[in-house]
Amino acid sequence: MGRLKKLKKIRIHREGTHTLAGSLLLILAVNAGLYFGLECKIPFYVVAVISLVVYGILVNFFRCPIRLFGQENTEKIVVAPADGKIVVVEEVEETEYFHDRRIMVSIFMSLVNVHANWYPVDGTVKSVSHQNGKFMKAWLPKASTDNERSTVVIETPEGVEIMARQIAGAMARRIVTYAEPSEECYIDEHMGFIKFGSRVDVFLPLGTEVLVKLGQLTTGNQTVIAKLK
Repeated sequence: MGRLKKLKKIRIHREGTHTLAGSLLLILAVNAGLYFGLECKIPFYVVAVISLVVYGILVNFFRCPIRLFGQENTEKIVVAPADGKIVVVEEVEETEYFHDRRIMVSIFMSLVNVHANWYPVDGTVKSVSHQNGKFMKAWLPKASTDNERSTVVIETPEGVEIMARQIAGAMARRIVTYAEPSEECYIDEHMGFIKFGSRVDVFLPLGTEVLVKLGQLTTGNQTVIAKLK
């Protein structure tokens, strides 16, 4: 199945539909109670404004823009799996799957970023695993190995294996991963979703040409972060 046929075109991410619906009902109930239950309308107006701001933040968080990478040739291309900021570009010892030295590129997502995650490469999913852990601040170095996380290993058509790791943060309490072992995956498809602030690490083979630098902002499924050998 081609990438365009498998693309899920959604404006509000499906992970947010129940949260948004429930929040809207709660907000309406609270505001209706204040409006009809109090003679003085000042508390109602104050709460109504706060409610609109909070709900607007929720809608912004769960938004899911329709994006296509835009280049037909994705051979050896690694795209950003998430919106955010590059917080790590360094050589590390990967101890959970590869057990060797890798280049790690980490993207930190703030509360205002889109939190859908995309596959960083075309290929076949080789492994999917989930590890329970802590909920430290996602930008800390040990968050990659100590926090709750979900790990997806993908083999590209050229036979190169790369790893994408979704990491929970201090506010994130749920990691959703759609990847399934042995299925084909494509740039333009959603790999998963992390709720309320988090990070995604990409582990690349040594010798990979990294095209981003510390502090650079990324756009998921748009920014090319590396080129494989």
